[in-house]
Amino acid sequence: MNQVVSNGLASAPAIKQYLNAAQACGVDVQPLLLESGIDPKLLEDNNRHLPNACMERLLALLIPASNDPCFGLHASGFVEPASFSVLGYISMNCSSLRMIQAKIPIYEKIVGDMGVTSFETDHGVVLQRWQCLFTDPLVKRHEVENVLGSWVCYARQFLNFDHWESVWFEHSAPADPALLADYQKVFNCEVLFDQPASGIRIRESMLDDVLPQANAELLDMLLAHATKLMAELDQSQRTADQVKNILRLMLNQQPPSSEMIAEKLGISSRTLQRKLNEEGTHYKDVLNELRYELAVYFLKNTKLTLDNIAYELGYAEARSFYRSFKQWTGETAGAYRATHTARSID
Repeated sequence: MNQVVSNGLASAPAIKQYLNAAQACGVDVQPLLLESGIDPKLLEDNNRHLPNACMERLLALLIPASNDPCFGLHASGFVEPASFSVLGYISMNCSSLRMIQAKIPIYEKIVGDMGVTSFETDHGVVLQRWQCLFTDPLVKRHEVENVLGSWVCYARQFLNFDHWESVWFEHSAPADPALLADYQKVFNCEVLFDQPASGIRIRESMLDDVLPQANAELLDMLLAHATKLMAELDQSQRTADQVKNILRLMLNQQPPSSEMIAEKLGISSRTLQRKLNEEGTHYKDVLNELRYELAVYFLKNTKLTLDNIAYELGYAEARSFYRSFKQWTGETAGAYRATHTARSID
């Protein structure tokens, strides 16, 4: 259900982490920034977002210029709370990893549109998965290694947590086996390549361990700020995309209505429908499109029962989901899962 994100955005802090790593390698980053279409002055504002395509072009230049076959991995060592924008500070003030995981899908967009985080649990182990949406194969490899490395380094430095089961990479191991020691140094756990997904794995029992630095009062302030930033980002999007973003947050809480969504957007339901009409769509079409995308994702990538999927999609009755899915695809949800299920992540 993921699409190429050439029109997405990347936060200034996410870009600056790579620039700091490149400068440590002796790279003159200024001409590469300009060649990528990035004005260096814009990076001075940590709330600034730049075109995602510019970040991908920049990485395509930084990687060979660094002369480091593990540039993305090593750049993870330059992570700091600001690297994840306000989400980094939110994480520092959450009381547990489970709470952090609950915040990531909601506020991840503030960091950028470079990829999507999801969570899959199997036999007491949670895979915190990251799917990179870049298209350049080399850039994608380095970006995945950077994101997973940044998660682990961040948790080690700022959460005092370093108890991972293993790290998975979809791509193959580096051609030079001597480089495997670098992965071990960063992750300090089993590192496996050629896996069905990329992510870090952790025992589910550890998700509720208390993080001592949590501050509930500060967390509330940070969440309010993050919500404001999300609203500002949404203003640059089509109304249909704004509706989808809100639906993702509340879909499984209650059967959504256009009136609820309009209230969240601060407009009347009539204005909402007018804006959607101008974009050639309707609220019900946007809702069904999102439900279809999520249903396909859940069927292919999770072990949720069909009834649980119906609940996640906001259906009051499971049979309504069964009927809708048959209308969307011409086959039952069960039959679709049987014929389209991705490789197991066991």
